[in-house]
Amino acid sequence: MKNIARTLASLLALALTHAPSALAQASCSSDGTPQPVAIFERFISADCEACWSDAATPAPSATAGAAVLDWIVPGKAGDDAPLSAAATSDALARLQALDRKPPVATDVHTAAIEATMPARLRVAHGMPFNDYLGTAIAFTPVQRAAQRTGAAPAAMDFYLLLVESVPAGTEGTKVARNMVRNMLHGTWEMRNELSKSEQMKWMETRSMRIPEGAQAERLRMVGWVQDAQGRVIAAAQSTCR
Repeated sequence: MKNIARTLASLLALALTHAPSALAQASCSSDGTPQPVAIFERFISADCEACWSDAATPAPSATAGAAVLDWIVPGKAGDDAPLSAAATSDALARLQALDRKPPVATDVHTAAIEATMPARLRVAHGMPFNDYLGTAIAFTPVQRAAQRTGAAPAAMDFYLLLVESVPAGTEGTKVARNMVRNMLHGTWEMRNELSKSEQMKWMETRSMRIPEGAQAERLRMVGWVQDAQGRVIAAAQSTCR
């Protein structure tokens, strides 16, 4: 059954990328949504229950329009940590990519979007099916601008996150949260054997498992791409309309 779910989710993700209008009633995407101006990441130790409920949680007050993310980092107490149910090894992988150590309380990382050329990043997801969600991320530079300023980077890292939006006043938090539930991370490389037009398109479709305890109606996607130096060059987040 899980194999069937993965297959159907992947097919749905592919359709989401190529024909968003046809599935408008059965999908959510970043279409028509303003691009975030920054990625604002909060890393919270699963050992620190007070960090989750803190009303003075760091927020991007000076950066309107930032995509805010909450990572729950596995703590020293393991499964006995107060926030262990929401902790994910993806948080450790993300910290490693940033060359940071797991926090004792809360750590914050902010990255501004440094667009080197006009481009469109699109993220989308379908409806839940057997605890899986079909997801997609696609990066397309504006062709004329690319020809004028040069090709996109030879290689780009992409991040696609399954995020659960938790309203303030629920689940023990006094501030709104965007809890990272799952992550897809990979690298797109320039494919010299393809035509120039084909080289200007990067896409990834994948099914993501919905973790136990996540509320499907709160789920959405946040994604970005970055160059070899770690500079974020485009970001997007989905909404359901």
